[in-house]
Amino acid sequence: MDDYPLLNLFLTMLYLFLWVMWFFLLFKVITDLFRDHSLNGWAKAGWLVLVILLPYVGVLIYLIVRGRSMHERDEKLAKDSEAAFRDYVRRAAGTEGGSGGSDHVKDLTKLAELKDKGAINAEEYEQAKAKLLA
Repeated sequence: MDDYPLLNLFLTMLYLFLWVMWFFLLFKVITDLFRDHSLNGWAKAGWLVLVILLPYVGVLIYLIVRGRSMHERDEKLAKDSEAAFRDYVRRAAGTEGGSGGSDHVKDLTKLAELKDKGAINAEEYEQAKAKLLA
């Protein structure tokens, strides 16, 4: 360990960290490039050639020129994903538009209340529940 000082170890770790961050940034730029629907194929190809042939300069130019719209695309994607998830949950739970599964839940709740009050017995409750769930 005497031939490799502690400072060199820290510098090696710093270089490794910067190298990993560089690849992260490069992949982020390439992903954003292909996700952008406002660019045509030639513009995407031009940006890709610039980013691959001149990696450091190309990525920095891309971030300077298109950094703001890159953020807007990320934000739009996150909002669209959340809206799709909420829509899926609503459909799966059956609570959309007052129809579907929510009517069954209300009817089952009414049946349980009638059974608890003694208006119907357990056998009538089971028959009505089976009819609702069928």
